[in-house]
Amino acid sequence: MPEETPSNPIQPQPAQSGLSESATCGLAYITFIPAIIFLATAPYNRNANVRFHSWQSIFLTIAYIVVHVGFFVLDRIPFIGLMMIPVRLLIGLGFFILWLVVLIKAFNGQRFKIPVIGDLAEKQANS
Repeated sequence: MPEETPSNPIQPQPAQSGLSESATCGLAYITFIPAIIFLATAPYNRNANVRFHSWQSIFLTIAYIVVHVGFFVLDRIPFIGLMMIPVRLLIGLGFFILWLVVLIKAFNGQRFKIPVIGDLAEKQANS
């Protein structure tokens, strides 16, 4: 007796590869390393939104490093270094809160432009 084959066999669905746009944008802010990877890999570097968030993440990291180096220099001055401790804590907290805001907004699919850094990131993303 021959086996009957169904007329509409269930076709396996291809596995979905890659990340969603909002997940990619959010992951770009975890560190600057995923941002660089997203700018270098093919499916992500074609998306203007992913490019914007990646560049903004890189520029935010650069701004944090510049501020940190500035505080390192000021810490070497005897009296000013002591007075800079609360300022350093407040600015560090500000950077942390700003990072959380852009991270959450990116994971929610929204674009939050940091005043100076966002303009630079937009210019880089559109070039």
